[in-house]
Amino acid sequence: MANIKCFKALRPKQEFVSQVAALPYDVVNVEEAREEVKDNKYSFLHVDKPEIDLEDSVDHYDKKVYEQAGKSLKNMVKNNVFIQDHKECLYIYRLERLGMIQNGLVCCCSIDDYLNDVIKKHEHTLVNKEQDRINHVKFTDAHTGPIMMAYRKRDKISCIINDWVSNHMPLYDFKSKDGVHHTVWRIDELEKIEEIIGEFSKVPSIYIADGHHRAAAAVKVGLMKREENQDYTGDEEFNFFLSVLFPSDELNILEYNRVIKDLNGFSVDDFIQKLHVDFDIIYKGNDFFKPKKRRCFSLYLEGKWYGLQAKPHTFNERDPVACLDVSILQSRVFAPILGIDDPRNDPRIDFVGGIRGFEELKRRVDSKEMKAAFYLHPTSIDELMNIADCGLVMPPKSTWFEPKLRSGIFIHTLK
Repeated sequence: MANIKCFKALRPKQEFVSQVAALPYDVVNVEEAREEVKDNKYSFLHVDKPEIDLEDSVDHYDKKVYEQAGKSLKNMVKNNVFIQDHKECLYIYRLERLGMIQNGLVCCCSIDDYLNDVIKKHEHTLVNKEQDRINHVKFTDAHTGPIMMAYRKRDKISCIINDWVSNHMPLYDFKSKDGVHHTVWRIDELEKIEEIIGEFSKVPSIYIADGHHRAAAAVKVGLMKREENQDYTGDEEFNFFLSVLFPSDELNILEYNRVIKDLNGFSVDDFIQKLHVDFDIIYKGNDFFKPKKRRCFSLYLEGKWYGLQAKPHTFNERDPVACLDVSILQSRVFAPILGIDDPRNDPRIDFVGGIRGFEELKRRVDSKEMKAAFYLHPTSIDELMNIADCGLVMPPKSTWFEPKLRSGIFIHTLK
């Protein structure tokens, strides 16, 4: 069962929060981040993506980068951009986008729950990306980016959260440049905190939705600190990591689309002919074709949109990973036809989050930057949880959660 705890959040003063709050470090590149902070010295990207404040010649994994992160955070605290709550609290973080609302509980989760598989994973992590976040935690002595988690909805928890929201003033209330409305409440009554923690102790599993590398890094730092402190009690802050827990039915997954550089030597006609083996062509035209159900895909190639429907022999419902749309596309198109066996590392394929829309796919193909684009139907949260429950992992780039949690609103310090 899930073990969560309250914490003393290091957080922005109210007058700075809209400037501090930033997109996660891994959804913006260096150029985008530098543009974002150009007129904003308070942006948390100075902490979360500190290479933006160093010369281009500095390697992004250089020790100087992590030293810069620690320096930037200390300066923001010193300059009173941040304050720290005097007592341990829980927080409610609401995000509203396009009329859809999701209410998350901001807390700390246990590294032991991660190790014992109460916290379930659905992705493999990469060693270099793990080490990057390990170094970041070490040099800032904090968890600066929350992990997005999901749990199967419990009415009692929802009632407590909704009641608190209805009867208390928010701590923060602002809208980011992308139109997402962010609202935060602080739960500071001990009785209510204990009630929420008690309810989560009845939750059998929590699922990482977004943030596998940050979670893995936090756990490894915690284990290192246990080695350094052999008399640890288990209550120290390094035994827990920053998380936001959402009922699964409130999370919104967008499609994670693919663009490819070439057809592996095939002509357009030959490529389409090969697709006929495993797919029915249900549409061809100039207008965008949006897949509205599983096993349905959209292909953009040489100014035309094609609607593709996977034939029944291409998937096995009893295999929760193989029957994913991203798996079907990989096993029936990318590997056998295009020769892309390792999509994580092959330079001939790139991935485009659904937030950018089909227009970005069309732009990249029309500009000749890429040869073709595939627009997918989104993976569902139920598919994700089912795979995690089976102890399996999803293919890379299977889910794009939107809206993204902002970094910098809550920091969990390890001291």
